[in-house]
Formats: sequence, C-alpha cells, structure tokens
Amino acid sequence: MSEAEIQGGIDAGRLVSFIERIERLEEEKEGISGDIKEVYSEAKGTGYDVKILRQIIRLRKMDPSEREESEFLLDTYKKALGME
Repeated sequence: MSEAEIQGGIDAGRLVSFIERIERLEEEKEGISGDIKEVYSEAKGTGYDVKILRQIIRLRKMDPSEREESEFLLDTYKKALGME
C-alpha cells in the first residue's frame, strides 16, 4: 500500500469503504422505516389499533419461553393489583 493509503496505521481505503457501506445501509434503513410507517398508517386507516399491532409484533419476536414467562408475570402482577 502506498503511504497515501495508510495514515497513522489506518488503511484509508478500507475506512472509506466501511463508511460508504454504512451510509448506504442507513439510506436503506430510512426507506424501510418509511415503508413500515406506511403499512402502520394503512392498518390504522382500516381500523386496526397500531399500538396493539406493535405489541403483537414485539411479542412475536420473543422466544416462546420468554413470552410465556412475561405473560405469566403480567397476569401475576395484574392479579396482585386486583385488575383481574
């Protein structure tokens, strides 16, 4: 590598490559985020409760045993507070 490519032990070409990849991915993330917002908006316009949809998605991402434990604790706390 030439001296211009390495400054202070840093491979400038590789650094630029990482930065450009991250910038492209950030742009894609913004696009996907916009798409997700559109789907939520469409669901809301159809009468679905977006807050509940977000909860369902969060629950579906959980490991089944983790979800079961969380639901058990929620029920336990609700019973202790006289909410059931």
